[in-house]
Amino acid sequence: EEDFQPYEDEIQALKEEIRLLTEKYEDIQQESTFYSEEDILKAIKSFQRETQEETKGEASLSELKAQLESLETDLSFLMKFTGFHFTNHSKKTLEKTRNRTVQKHRLSGKCHSLSFQLEFQLLEMQDNEKVSAVVSDLSIIMESREDSNVSKFVSSIEERGDLLTFFRSLSTYAEWYEHRRHTFLHFK
Repeated sequence: EEDFQPYEDEIQALKEEIRLLTEKYEDIQQESTFYSEEDILKAIKSFQRETQEETKGEASLSELKAQLESLETDLSFLMKFTGFHFTNHSKKTLEKTRNRTVQKHRLSGKCHSLSFQLEFQLLEMQDNEKVSAVVSDLSIIMESREDSNVSKFVSSIEERGDLLTFFRSLSTYAEWYEHRRHTFLHFK
């Protein structure tokens, strides 16, 4: 019997090792069944979605670049067509509620060779689907304001807060101002 003792010990050690390995195997099986086939498919679909979104992100970035180039082209055309070139614009929000926003704007630029600066408050109100905007506290600085007609015109625009009329009139006036300037240079 003493001759077989080492074998008995070896057999016991092997049985213990088999028991531990069996437990480990069962644990692994339980973990893998914990992630059902449905869970694995969901994980794969989620990964595919993320990959598609990344690809879409790249596509939308190229679309945004194309839109930006298109807007720059439109802006360049408008600048040539109207003669306006805006050099600076800043805005500061003075008041913001759910359906009312008040902003202070400062704008400077040139129309042909005439430079101008504007400062005004813009009140935007939203009523259901309708949005209305009101200009107030309009102040205009123009280099040719020493001309009494221009001065009167600018004063009336400031009183009415009529920016659209100002831009339309300035575009025409600046164009003729350029023509007059070139004509006088020609005669000099």
